[in-house]
Amino acid sequence: MVKAAGQVAAAVAVPAGHTLTATYDATGVQVYTCLDSAWKPLEPAATLTDKEGRTIGLHSRGPVWISTLDGSAVAAAPVAGASNARPGAVPELLLKSTATRGEGVFGKVGYVQRLKTEGGVSPTGACVTGAQQPVKYTAVYTFHSPTGGTAQ
Repeated sequence: MVKAAGQVAAAVAVPAGHTLTATYDATGVQVYTCLDSAWKPLEPAATLTDKEGRTIGLHSRGPVWISTLDGSAVAAAPVAGASNARPGAVPELLLKSTATRGEGVFGKVGYVQRLKTEGGVSPTGACVTGAQQPVKYTAVYTFHSPTGGTAQ
Protein backbone atom coordinates (compact mmCIF):
# COMPACT_ATOMS: atom_id res chain seq x y z
CA MET A 1 0.00 0.00 0.00
CA VAL A 2 1.28 3.45 -0.93
CA LYS A 3 1.08 6.08 1.79
CA ALA A 4 -0.72 9.34 0.94
CA ALA A 5 1.05 12.71 1.19
CA GLY A 6 -1.23 13.93 3.99
CA GLN A 7 -3.95 16.57 3.85
CA VAL A 8 -4.51 17.80 0.30
CA ALA A 9 -6.29 21.03 -0.71
CA ALA A 10 -9.58 20.41 -2.53
CA ALA A 11 -8.33 22.44 -5.52
CA VAL A 12 -5.66 19.81 -6.27
CA ALA A 13 -7.61 16.66 -5.35
CA VAL A 14 -7.45 13.74 -7.77
CA PRO A 15 -10.81 12.83 -9.34
CA ALA A 16 -12.61 9.70 -8.16
CA GLY A 17 -11.73 6.52 -10.00
CA HIS A 18 -7.95 6.84 -9.48
CA THR A 19 -5.70 5.04 -7.03
CA LEU A 20 -2.51 6.38 -5.47
CA THR A 21 0.32 4.25 -6.91
CA ALA A 22 3.48 6.12 -5.87
CA THR A 23 4.70 8.98 -3.65
CA TYR A 24 8.19 10.46 -4.03
CA ASP A 25 10.12 13.39 -2.60
CA ALA A 26 11.65 15.76 -5.15
CA THR A 27 14.68 17.98 -4.73
CA GLY A 28 15.94 20.24 -7.45
CA VAL A 29 15.47 23.60 -9.11
CA GLN A 30 12.87 25.55 -10.98
CA VAL A 31 14.75 27.26 -13.81
CA TYR A 32 13.62 30.71 -14.91
CA THR A 33 14.65 32.61 -18.03
CA CYS A 34 14.52 36.33 -18.72
CA LEU A 35 12.15 37.29 -21.55
CA ASP A 36 11.12 40.88 -22.25
CA SER A 37 12.85 42.05 -19.04
CA ALA A 38 10.86 39.67 -16.81
CA TRP A 39 11.59 36.27 -15.26
CA LYS A 40 9.46 33.47 -16.80
CA PRO A 41 9.39 29.76 -15.88
CA LEU A 42 11.51 27.63 -18.22
CA GLU A 43 11.75 24.14 -16.71
CA PRO A 44 12.05 22.05 -13.57
CA ALA A 45 15.08 19.85 -12.95
CA ALA A 46 14.60 17.54 -9.98
CA THR A 47 15.48 14.11 -8.66
CA LEU A 48 12.74 11.94 -7.18
CA THR A 49 13.62 9.71 -4.25
CA ASP A 50 11.76 7.07 -2.29
CA LYS A 51 11.40 6.96 1.51
CA GLU A 52 14.83 5.27 1.81
CA GLY A 53 16.45 8.09 -0.19
CA ARG A 54 17.07 5.99 -3.31
CA THR A 55 16.80 7.77 -6.66
CA ILE A 56 13.64 6.62 -8.43
CA GLY A 57 13.20 9.15 -11.22
CA LEU A 58 13.93 12.47 -12.86
CA HIS A 59 11.58 15.39 -13.42
CA SER A 60 12.21 17.79 -16.29
CA ARG A 61 10.76 20.03 -19.00
CA GLY A 62 7.41 18.95 -20.39
CA PRO A 63 6.74 18.46 -17.56
CA VAL A 64 7.78 14.82 -17.64
CA TRP A 65 8.78 12.26 -15.02
CA ILE A 66 11.05 9.38 -16.07
CA SER A 67 11.78 6.31 -13.94
CA THR A 68 15.49 5.60 -13.52
CA LEU A 69 14.52 2.04 -12.53
CA ASP A 70 12.49 0.87 -15.51
CA GLY A 71 12.44 3.70 -18.13
CA SER A 72 8.70 4.28 -17.85
CA ALA A 73 7.59 7.89 -18.16
CA VAL A 74 4.60 10.19 -17.84
CA ALA A 75 4.12 13.61 -19.40
CA ALA A 76 1.39 15.79 -17.93
CA ALA A 77 -0.20 19.22 -18.16
CA PRO A 78 -1.67 21.33 -15.35
CA VAL A 79 -5.43 21.03 -14.91
CA ALA A 80 -7.03 24.47 -15.37
CA GLY A 81 -7.83 26.02 -11.98
CA ALA A 82 -6.26 23.13 -10.04
CA SER A 83 -3.70 25.10 -8.07
CA ASN A 84 -3.15 25.80 -4.38
CA ALA A 85 -0.98 28.78 -3.37
CA ARG A 86 1.83 28.19 -0.87
CA PRO A 87 3.54 31.17 0.85
CA GLY A 88 7.11 31.56 -0.44
CA ALA A 89 6.82 28.56 -2.75
CA VAL A 90 5.62 27.49 -6.17
CA PRO A 91 1.96 26.45 -5.93
CA GLU A 92 0.72 22.94 -5.40
CA LEU A 93 -0.71 21.57 -8.66
CA LEU A 94 -2.87 18.83 -10.12
CA LEU A 95 -1.64 17.66 -13.52
CA LYS A 96 -3.35 15.29 -15.95
CA SER A 97 -1.38 12.78 -17.97
CA THR A 98 -0.98 13.62 -21.66
CA ALA A 99 1.22 10.63 -22.56
CA THR A 100 2.81 7.62 -20.89
CA ARG A 101 5.57 5.21 -21.88
CA GLY A 102 6.40 1.72 -20.67
CA GLU A 103 4.88 -0.73 -18.23
CA GLY A 104 6.76 0.39 -15.10
CA VAL A 105 6.03 2.76 -12.25
CA PHE A 106 4.86 5.66 -14.48
CA GLY A 107 3.37 3.62 -17.34
CA LYS A 108 -0.28 3.89 -16.33
CA VAL A 109 -0.35 7.23 -14.49
CA GLY A 110 -3.49 9.31 -15.06
CA TYR A 111 -2.81 12.19 -12.63
CA VAL A 112 0.18 13.73 -10.85
CA GLN A 113 0.01 15.99 -7.80
CA ARG A 114 2.76 18.42 -6.81
CA LEU A 115 2.34 18.85 -3.05
CA LYS A 116 4.14 20.29 -0.01
CA THR A 117 6.16 22.67 -2.15
CA GLU A 118 8.96 24.75 -0.66
CA GLY A 119 10.92 27.39 -2.57
CA GLY A 120 11.15 27.60 -6.34
CA VAL A 121 9.55 31.03 -6.70
CA SER A 122 10.53 33.34 -9.52
CA PRO A 123 13.55 35.59 -8.99
CA THR A 124 12.80 39.24 -8.40
CA GLY A 125 14.43 42.31 -9.84
CA ALA A 126 15.76 43.26 -13.23
CA CYS A 127 17.16 40.73 -15.68
CA VAL A 128 18.90 40.62 -19.02
CA THR A 129 17.05 38.90 -21.87
CA GLY A 130 18.31 35.35 -22.25
CA ALA A 131 19.65 35.05 -18.70
CA GLN A 132 18.68 31.95 -16.73
CA GLN A 133 18.37 31.54 -12.98
CA PRO A 134 17.84 28.23 -11.12
CA VAL A 135 15.90 28.46 -7.85
CA LYS A 136 16.02 25.56 -5.37
CA TYR A 137 12.76 23.82 -4.52
CA THR A 138 11.40 20.69 -2.91
CA ALA A 139 8.05 19.00 -3.32
CA VAL A 140 6.25 15.73 -2.87
CA TYR A 141 4.92 14.21 -6.09
CA THR A 142 2.10 11.68 -5.98
CA PHE A 143 1.16 9.52 -8.95
CA HIS A 144 -2.33 8.13 -9.46
CA SER A 145 -3.49 5.48 -11.92
CA PRO A 146 -7.03 4.76 -13.01
CA THR A 147 -8.55 2.20 -10.69
CA GLY A 148 -9.14 -0.06 -13.70
CA GLY A 149 -5.41 0.17 -14.51
CA THR A 150 -5.46 1.92 -17.91
CA ALA A 151 -3.97 5.37 -18.43
CA GLN A 152 -6.35 8.14 -19.42
